[in-house]
Amino acid sequence: VLSLGDWSKRKGNCSSAAPSREGGGDPEAMTTPAGSGTGFGSVSWWGLSPALDLQAESPPVDPDLREDTEHTTPELDVLLVGSVDGRHLLRTLARAALWPRRRLHFYVLENNLEAVARHMLIFSLALEEPEKMGLQERSETFLEVWGNALLRPQVAAFVRAQADRLARLVPEPHRLAEQLPWLSLSALKFRERDALEAVFRFWAGGEKGPEVFPMSRLWDSRLRHYLGSRYDARRGVSDWDLHMKLHDRGARVIHTREFRRWRDTGVAFELRDSSAYHVPNRTLASGRLLSHHGERVAARGYWGDVATGPFVAFGIEADDESLLRTSNGQPVKTASEITQHNVTELFREVAAWGRPTANHGTPEQVHGEGPGTAPSPEFTVHFLPLGSAQTLHHKSCYEGRFQLLYVACGMVHLLSPDLGACVAPGGHLIVELARYLVDLRQEQLQGFSARVGELARAAGFTPQNQDRPSETFARFYKSGDSACLRSHAAVQSTTPPPGALVPPSVQPATPPPDALVPPLEARNPPPEGLTQPSEGKTPPSERLKLPSESRASLSEVQAPSGFLCAVACESLGHTWILK
Repeated sequence: VLSLGDWSKRKGNCSSAAPSREGGGDPEAMTTPAGSGTGFGSVSWWGLSPALDLQAESPPVDPDLREDTEHTTPELDVLLVGSVDGRHLLRTLARAALWPRRRLHFYVLENNLEAVARHMLIFSLALEEPEKMGLQERSETFLEVWGNALLRPQVAAFVRAQADRLARLVPEPHRLAEQLPWLSLSALKFRERDALEAVFRFWAGGEKGPEVFPMSRLWDSRLRHYLGSRYDARRGVSDWDLHMKLHDRGARVIHTREFRRWRDTGVAFELRDSSAYHVPNRTLASGRLLSHHGERVAARGYWGDVATGPFVAFGIEADDESLLRTSNGQPVKTASEITQHNVTELFREVAAWGRPTANHGTPEQVHGEGPGTAPSPEFTVHFLPLGSAQTLHHKSCYEGRFQLLYVACGMVHLLSPDLGACVAPGGHLIVELARYLVDLRQEQLQGFSARVGELARAAGFTPQNQDRPSETFARFYKSGDSACLRSHAAVQSTTPPPGALVPPSVQPATPPPDALVPPLEARNPPPEGLTQPSEGKTPPSERLKLPSESRASLSEVQAPSGFLCAVACESLGHTWILK
């Protein structure tokens, strides 16, 4: 498995290959004030919306169940599609004490195994015993692992130790159930578990040397390709995106200095001196299988966000209104300070609420616990197989089961009548909108919101009545006659193809597991390619073209078509652009 640094040496200098108008590049490729229009990348590492309390978004507990709480604890089953970073789960657990007691079951469906691994690492950190790691150390470690491209040596050592532990637990279900009772991997396929173990082995330092994952060089290469000819004016571009996009859309607490630093170096949360951050954050690595002259080579690199940043998830809202106070029209706290405060409080509340003590049964067995079975934990996180969104309803244990369905903006193409069949009558649907995607114009955001409404109605949902509709989330509920609506929708085939559903810069991407790290025997075949929009199905906005698309052939990249700008091959000079 080559790093992108090694790959670029074989193919040419990646930074010099950035297209520019002066150099004869496609003048229409620069479709946004920022650059190529692909700033969010093809792999999501953090969310584009504030954390939600999922119990507040779900239907209330059935009164008939409340009367029988002496013998039965009401359950809440939530399906999250593309939640990425676990922020909603953490906030839900932190606020659980405010609600009537319920047993929580979170079913998480992601499109790449690196996101699953980060979920496991983040929850292992959040649920770490206070005797082993103090509250402040836990919150600071979380911020660096979650949102920084570079880590301090002591944080990198923690990641290696945890990754080694998880790599040893994944292949042993009994030990996993004993040590991580809140976790269930029983629904994953065996090859997915093998690839997941390989991800943890890479994080644990199974491949030594600084060139295995040269994050600073990869970040700069990604930024050069995104900005193109405007790379030399990147400070002005970042100021424009911050003040004219993010601030206007409600994220005014993000400070110019912290946003510039993140855009330049990938370090969002600088909790110590800047010189302390120099170890690459391997949890932000993802893999791709490339083909060159018939040779299949697995390459590892950074293909995540370089446009918005991780500030939105925890840094623009707060329960403590004093954190959002302004003085002379300027916020007195930065997004980094608000994020650190919110994460610290989340971890404090999770620790006070308690930790699970036992975990028994697969996702298919949770509903039917037999006599003599030990009590289930207060919450369980179940990870579902990659690409299973359209087949879940075929299993009776999932059909009509979930009281709440959450769909991220990058996974909206999966919202269909089949997925809607997994939601119980009266259940709720929350769809994350693309409000904080800086590459999208206002008319594109409106078009995306309209398309979300069409998809939700086709899946059997009805918009909730709201006095002030949110610009960040679209909320729906499922009526009792949704089964009839689903069958009618299936006959009419109203679901448009994937390419017409999501913002151009957030196309879904599922890296094949064999592109992660060896062994190649554990490979997961790449999903089928995404089809182009059919006639009569107009996407919400015009397609943002790749910078080198007019002269490049993407057919040589052996990866799903959902990947955006993974690698572009200049057919004239045989120069590989890696970002």
